[in-house]
Amino acid sequence: MYVRHVGLTDFRSWPKVELELEPGRTVFVGPNGFGKTNIVEALWYQSTLSSHRVGSDAPLIRVGAERAVVSTIVVNEGRELAIDLEITSGRANKARLNRSPVRSAREVLGVLQSVLFAPEDLALVRGDPGERRRFLDELATTRRPSIAGVRADYDKVVRQRTALLKTASGARFRSDTSALDTLDVWDGHLATYGAQLIAARVALITQLAPEVVKAYQLLAPESRPAAVRYRSSVDTVEAEAAAGTVDIEMYEAALLAELAGRRSAELERGVCLVGPHRDDLELRLGDHPAKGFASHGESWSMALSLRLAAYELLRQEGTDPVLLLDDVFAELDDARRRALVGVASSAEQVLVTAAVADDIPSDWDARRVRIGMREDDDGRTSEVIE
Repeated sequence: MYVRHVGLTDFRSWPKVELELEPGRTVFVGPNGFGKTNIVEALWYQSTLSSHRVGSDAPLIRVGAERAVVSTIVVNEGRELAIDLEITSGRANKARLNRSPVRSAREVLGVLQSVLFAPEDLALVRGDPGERRRFLDELATTRRPSIAGVRADYDKVVRQRTALLKTASGARFRSDTSALDTLDVWDGHLATYGAQLIAARVALITQLAPEVVKAYQLLAPESRPAAVRYRSSVDTVEAEAAAGTVDIEMYEAALLAELAGRRSAELERGVCLVGPHRDDLELRLGDHPAKGFASHGESWSMALSLRLAAYELLRQEGTDPVLLLDDVFAELDDARRRALVGVASSAEQVLVTAAVADDIPSDWDARRVRIGMREDDDGRTSEVIE
């Protein structure tokens, strides 16, 4: 798989750009802040419908513009597919596939499969559980685009159920039969969608875990062995996940039982205390969790191991994903650079950003695209300097 064409309109610092790309390696070179990462970010957004840098869509739209558009032509086994994605802050994205509108932007998920390596990856190890949950869910969605719908439905249920809990007024609420019946309904929805999401995560981790072990051993052979496991807010779920059990009905029953047992606490606090939105992907080095115990080098090795494992899983399923390397070579020592170069050497397409050309391996045969910045009536905007 490779991207033959990418076009950006009012995406971050780019008012308009059209780039023709080829298989192999392409390096976008330019000083920090000139917009090279925005190109990679746009491709990742089209692949996952999320940014690796911000949690909302508003910053993706160029200042003064009403919307941003990301357009690509993706070639997979000789077949071309055109994707046009329109991003409007505060409103649902619109998308077209081969120039025809689709009902939901989620329908373009899976057309472009990519794996991103970026400095922000350290948050996978050092950040809060939300970073690791997002990693799991994005990868699960890349492999099975239908998971995007499950995630959206689950997030909606959590918001609605949380709003109901926040309006609770102690004993008066608990004696209100209709209100409690409404909460029972939302409990059922949370268990239904939550069980599907947990099952997708557990199935993914079962396949991901051995790849993480192998990748970490490659990156840090002298370090403690790495391991990953699913941590759940529900003991039964965690025990079954450790055994690799993928049983949606069992997970649903366990969630319902836990919701019943934690209802009083949820009413007191006004928050959802049960469900996959409270879970985590635990990363371990030897007998200790990586978070808080890993050195800087070990943290980088663990973060890279997760991305390398994701890349291998996608390749095993028959798709060679596009590799997006966002300014990571400058962050890595020689050993980790060599490991990443080894993976990139066999990829069909690698798109790299670098502040200076010296950050790129000297023996790489790669097309260089220089990124500059100009001042005009629209302010400071990015441009390609051929």
